[in-house]
Amino acid sequence: MTDILTALEMIFVPLNLLGLIFGVGAGIAFGAMPGLSVNMGLALLFPLTFTFQGMGGILILIGIYCGAIYGGSISAILLKTPGTPASVATTLDGYPMATVLKQPGRALGLSTLASTFGGIFSTICLIIMAPQLAKVSLQFSKPEYFALAIFGLSIITSVSSGSVIKGIMGGVIGLFLATVGIDAMSGEIRFTLDTTYLLGGVSFIPILIGLFAFAQMLTTVEEYYHKQTGLQQEVKLDRVLPSWSDFKRVFLTLVRSSFIGTFIGCVPGTGGDIASFVSYDQAKRWSSHKEKFGTGEPEGVCAPEAGNNAVSGGAFIPVLTLGIPGDGATAIMLGALMVQGLQPGPLLFVEKAPDVYAIFIGLLLANVIMSLMGFSLIRLFVKVVNVPTEILLPIIIMLTFVGTYSYNHSMNDVYLMVAAGIIGYFLNKTEFSMSAIVIGIILGGMAEQNFVGSLIMSDGSFSVFWTRPICLLFLTAAFISLLSPFLGKLLRLKK
Repeated sequence: MTDILTALEMIFVPLNLLGLIFGVGAGIAFGAMPGLSVNMGLALLFPLTFTFQGMGGILILIGIYCGAIYGGSISAILLKTPGTPASVATTLDGYPMATVLKQPGRALGLSTLASTFGGIFSTICLIIMAPQLAKVSLQFSKPEYFALAIFGLSIITSVSSGSVIKGIMGGVIGLFLATVGIDAMSGEIRFTLDTTYLLGGVSFIPILIGLFAFAQMLTTVEEYYHKQTGLQQEVKLDRVLPSWSDFKRVFLTLVRSSFIGTFIGCVPGTGGDIASFVSYDQAKRWSSHKEKFGTGEPEGVCAPEAGNNAVSGGAFIPVLTLGIPGDGATAIMLGALMVQGLQPGPLLFVEKAPDVYAIFIGLLLANVIMSLMGFSLIRLFVKVVNVPTEILLPIIIMLTFVGTYSYNHSMNDVYLMVAAGIIGYFLNKTEFSMSAIVIGIILGGMAEQNFVGSLIMSDGSFSVFWTRPICLLFLTAAFISLLSPFLGKLLRLKK
């Protein structure tokens, strides 16, 4: 009870609460703007969080994370242009409801209801399940942490949307970057190019902003040059509060989709886009009027939105208990926790219990704030989709430079960010996974240090990795995870 009261004190510091509200609002705006993404919003505003002490910075990122997933539905419904990949399935019934049925307010209201329901549902599951998993994880030692890091690295085959080989190559790039600097175990200087700047390793934040934000801006500039996209037509809304009959009609769909989204969020390597399509498919399967899906069905709007927003709470379960990021967004969140001095893992629930409860409460509040903003300010957020590209681009590019410099007040960080952005631009062109690189950077150091520590424990014997049951379980799961895409392809070829 003392820990909960301490957590409430952290949350309800006026500056922290304002940070959470700002994060949700900024997240919705990022999600609603086509071409931007959850990852870009988190990367751009990550440096801002350093102006807040302790939990304040993390609350901003939680707000952005929750808000951006919901915000993607605004442009998906009004423009048939999903603001985020997780909202692609929402266009199937959301856009017809807004245009063919002339009910854009109803569609946005249902998406807001579903997003809130899914987010709160998954957060409650997180509160119930995470501490129990953490108790099991207390049995971990260095071999188990090494195996866990290897399992986390193995999910790069899942987060790679294109070629699995390119995903693995992206992970290798991240692992190489993780080795730059002074080796923590031996003190050896590695790959520093004889510069003092790299002695402490490659700075994570400039790489993050470069790969996710600056690289995407270069792509957007290129698309704008070719397409010359301009101002969108203004949209007029009807009422946005869902009716009681609509709520009764979609309630079972909300519960089912929230279960699906929470479960998929728990599985590293999945994400909101998978959850939204699976939820939409199941809603259609269980519907008594399947033939109407795609014409503006309320269940077709609610299912993907409940599913993709339920991923947020589910994704925090492996992040907090095991330190495994499921996708690019949770990789950024994992980095934020570590920068703020919170090392995800089972000991986090023992040593930093108030901070864990603050994250739980922050997620709940973020979803409540998102709901209030959605229903009361939806007309304002709709205007976001009408911002001309020629105005938006310079603002975002300026934010990448200012944000990178403000992190460490170093121009070397800015040069590194630009270099990472240019490389990321060409890697995007060749369908490399940026998330795989980030996961490699984050988990590479953890894998190396615990591998060396395990060998010291066992006097150099590799048997320590297969004589400990939990360690063997994770290594086996990692092996299966790495091979599953290739095995799946072989099975499809045989069929």
